[in-house]
Amino acid sequence: MDIKTKIEQLRSQIELHSYKYYVEDNPDIEDWEYDKLFRELKSLEGQFPQYITPDSPTQRVGGISEKFAQVAHKVRLYSLDNSNNNDELHAWYNRVLKETGVQEQGQLSLLRHDDVELACELKIDGLAISLIYEKGVFKQGLTRGDGVIGEDITNNLKTIKAIPLKLFEPVDIEVRGEIYMPVTSFEKLNQIQIQNNQKTFANPRNAAAGSIRQLDPKITAMRDLSIFIYGAITDNTDFKTHTDIMDYCKKLGFKVNNYRKCKNIYEAVKFCEDMAQYRKTLNYATDGVVIKVNSLANQRELGFTSRAPKWATAFKFPPEEVWSKLLNVEFSVGRTGIVTPVAVIEPVLLSGSTVSRASMYNFDEIQRLDISLNDEVLIKKAAEIIPKVVKSRKTSSSKPLVLPKNCPCCNTPLVEVEGEVAVYCPNKKHCHAQIKGRIEYFVSKQAMDIDGLGENIIEQLVERGYVYSFSDIYKLNQQMLMTLDLIKDKSSSNILNAIEQSKNVTLSKFINA
Repeated sequence: MDIKTKIEQLRSQIELHSYKYYVEDNPDIEDWEYDKLFRELKSLEGQFPQYITPDSPTQRVGGISEKFAQVAHKVRLYSLDNSNNNDELHAWYNRVLKETGVQEQGQLSLLRHDDVELACELKIDGLAISLIYEKGVFKQGLTRGDGVIGEDITNNLKTIKAIPLKLFEPVDIEVRGEIYMPVTSFEKLNQIQIQNNQKTFANPRNAAAGSIRQLDPKITAMRDLSIFIYGAITDNTDFKTHTDIMDYCKKLGFKVNNYRKCKNIYEAVKFCEDMAQYRKTLNYATDGVVIKVNSLANQRELGFTSRAPKWATAFKFPPEEVWSKLLNVEFSVGRTGIVTPVAVIEPVLLSGSTVSRASMYNFDEIQRLDISLNDEVLIKKAAEIIPKVVKSRKTSSSKPLVLPKNCPCCNTPLVEVEGEVAVYCPNKKHCHAQIKGRIEYFVSKQAMDIDGLGENIIEQLVERGYVYSFSDIYKLNQQMLMTLDLIKDKSSSNILNAIEQSKNVTLSKFINA
């Protein structure tokens, strides 16, 4: 057997074993056997680099990006309209019946709910992306962006082993999916963040989004991300239904979540009820069920609004609630000077992530809920993202909570503004918490978009007196940056380049900043 054939065989073996492990979750060899095959392939490619191809398993980690390129989607990625209860689901389905001609206008008494088949699947709480394949080889991956233009994160997506670099068939296809981080991986990542004295992530979705947009793919590769494919764009006209396409995606080697075909809205409602309980056993976060008209012909007939398909809706699960104990209340100061109370609670599992802090909004809310230290407090997630305290009950160890009179950052007496519920620190010029908050917003993606200036770096810049105002950012030099923790030559150069590039930001972003 010649070297080229040997390399191709090794690639095929590794691709098949990766599919079994990362997509089917059913490995057929031991880890050490997989590692042995991978090492052999890497060794041969090292000796014969002329045989390295972009779809080789050894090419999953590419070079560091300076910036993600903006790329227009060939077909727009739409959002989904939401249905928050069964009545709204029935109302959506009735509109589907009318617009597909199944139900005549005004004939409400003659509804035939079994005439439009539906496809239902769990809505993954992750990051929407698009994957483009040419002749079965992965060519490009984009973030959703604004639905029209996304960011090219191809190198980072290659590190996700559930994404095939080469399909089982040499076809041209674009698939849409959701990048997510398993709950166990999320918990492990936060433990590492704590050990390294770095900020933890609020939930698996934030962790996945932060991981997939790393400029260095090696960092993404360490974060244990995965994917579920939920749709595809193809020129193949043989497919008649959405589930036909999903079956085909599985055949090509993609990881597809379980779905159920429902002959009417009543079966879809039952599926949503079943999933509301079943999802608690899963190792990934879900926030609802996506319900689609299964017929592709009906989808084309129904079309789109300006922002969403008429043939699909997202049923949102009611927010979970759980009781915990209030251990402490911390008071943080935002960029506008508003002082916000944050509840520190005994860690509890809520909607797929461990929660140890929860919002209490403002001082009035503390008084309205009659909250004391050591109370039992009911926590739920607002929009499945931000934990908040919604109720409290006294315990034998409850004791009064003393609200601060002075700013917890600069000790300036706090003020109340007539007609507002917020309490402010008026020391805008010298309160470090406000300065940090303003700088963080100024450099954020929706403003000046300066990559590299995260919370940790900004905190050091302010505390060391390097930055007090926006203009100070443009006076930074490499010598200043190199005095900061965790900053090396390369990262300091990247920050200075990002600062320089921000001078060309659009007018709208500049005004927002």
